Amino acid sequence: MMAAEPNVAGERSPGEASLGFDTTVAHPARVYDYWLGGKDNFAADREAAERVLAATPGLRTRVRANRAFLARVVRFLVGSAGITQFLDIGTGIPSPNNTHQVAQAVVPAARVVYVDNDPIVLTHARALLTSSAEGATNYLDADLRNPERILEEAAQRLDFDRPIGVILLGVLHLVQDSEDPWAIVGRLMAAVPSGSYLAISHPALEINPGQQEAQKRYNERVSTPQTLRTQSDVARFFTGLELVEPGLVQVHQWRPEAGDPVPDDGTSAHGGLARKP
Repeated sequence: MMAAEPNVAGERSPGEASLGFDTTVAHPARVYDYWLGGKDNFAADREAAERVLAATPGLRTRVRANRAFLARVVRFLVGSAGITQFLDIGTGIPSPNNTHQVAQAVVPAARVVYVDNDPIVLTHARALLTSSAEGATNYLDADLRNPERILEEAAQRLDFDRPIGVILLGVLHLVQDSEDPWAIVGRLMAAVPSGSYLAISHPALEINPGQQEAQKRYNERVSTPQTLRTQSDVARFFTGLELVEPGLVQVHQWRPEAGDPVPDDGTSAHGGLARKP
């Protein structure tokens, strides 16, 4: 789907109105798509994205470093940890190297359940539902803030008697402190068996000097505000789990591979992977 331009006076065109969601308000998934160089975004998303880029010019590379982190984490989980089931929450608009593509390239029988609550991601669910003949992919239209529903529906598709890789990349900052994202993650990890893993990437508050201004500009334009967090805040999500080396670091520093994006300013999001004992 190509991005649509707004008409005069901020009204939506008939084509936009038929989409079933308001394209005049920026949405995190579509802003992120723009930063990745995608085309599934609208004028409001691009305007919000450019405002943030003005405060943090290197953000595009940091976003791409986050996607590379996803691929490395999934390859590690499938290849070294023997994980063949994944619960990927906060999927976003499909882009190259989605979780199922990376996992099934190594183990064709891998199973993936994607979760997101953005209507535009739902329109792209078919791209997420492609699968190897041996494996399976599914998509749930659900909100991270409702972990009980996610777990109930995921249990119909994944075997909760075997270890599961829980993927929460670039999504927890959309849950406010007042909504207790730590308790949400705790509920998800309590439901999966020993030997399961938790992968998180989270935009950093204290690393880049432009981040606080970028957060302010972002929150002025989007439907869902973000909360950037410090490394110690992010470390709380891994309480009771065993961090995989090199621990909680910036995502481009986690087991880097040749050719992966490296931000010019040397900074990116917090990222880590941990095992449930």
